[in-house]
Amino acid sequence: MNKIVIKVDGMHCGMCEAHVNDAVRKVKGVNKVNSDRSKGEVVVIAKEDINIKDIKDAITKQGYRVISEYNEPYEKKGFFDFLRKK
Repeated sequence: MNKIVIKVDGMHCGMCEAHVNDAVRKVKGVNKVNSDRSKGEVVVIAKEDINIKDIKDAITKQGYRVISEYNEPYEKKGFFDFLRKK
């Protein structure tokens, strides 16, 4: 699984976040999406074989501008992970 963080310009309200979330959820391979207008970013949790261009296209079709993006591996964390010894 990958965590993709996309910096987006133009989100100003909760409805903007909802529009972006709805558009990105329709992209094949997306498991989870969360938009944050105050940070100006969209965080996508996706399968390994997802095309980032499809996500960026979905955002720009909604009228927002994609500034940058980066990937990092995603590790699912459970509620009691803090109890585990490393």
